[in-house]
Amino acid sequence: MKKVALVTGSSRGIGRAEAYRLAHDGYAVCVNYIRRKDKADELVSLLASEGLEAMAFGADVADRDAVDAMVRAAEDAFGPVTLLVNNAGIARQFQFQDITPEYWKRIFDVNLGGAYNTIQAVLPRMLHEHAGVIVNTASIWGLHGASCEAAYSATKHAVVGLTKSLAAELAPTHIRVNAVAPGVIDTDMVRPLGEETLAELVKRTPLDRLGRPEDIAAAVSFLASEQASFITGQILTCDGGFVSL
Repeated sequence: MKKVALVTGSSRGIGRAEAYRLAHDGYAVCVNYIRRKDKADELVSLLASEGLEAMAFGADVADRDAVDAMVRAAEDAFGPVTLLVNNAGIARQFQFQDITPEYWKRIFDVNLGGAYNTIQAVLPRMLHEHAGVIVNTASIWGLHGASCEAAYSATKHAVVGLTKSLAAELAPTHIRVNAVAPGVIDTDMVRPLGEETLAELVKRTPLDRLGRPEDIAAAVSFLASEQASFITGQILTCDGGFVSL
């Protein structure tokens, strides 16, 4: 069967690196975006120039109808999705008393609801084929928690629970479900923290650097590969030892 990957939130940052790596692993890739069509189209053009298959599709993962339309488009273009990478997510730092009901709902709708929507959209074809791989994006804060990250941490704890439970449920059909838990990665999401804070985070990282999007892409590539064919229900922490040591 043709290898087809859907990577949500893949116009920039970690998702872009994942889409690029997977295309080079032989997948036809659907690049998902919500606002940065220019960046998604740029990536698709780059991959096409390298002789690789890719398409871009704009969809808010919190919108089930939009997700269903995206999956149909990917299937029409390439065939059934064999690899789903749930990367799309949002994050902001708040003291708990300052979290509005609107933000609380939105972060759950995207970070957890997005995974629910995309998994349900691709699962029927995976179940039919008794094959497929799902890689969710958790976080070190979904394993340990962090001050001023209650909303984000709660969504990522939920993603960890979803990953482990779904892996057990789908194992008899040979569909594997795992997650990556990034640490502090050098992306647009963390740069607003400022140079002083980022320097302190580097000091707290035993490997003495911020992570790169390509580090997470390599972990996803491994979990998607046949080398990981006996791995399911696992959370692969990629944090340079930030909370692991």
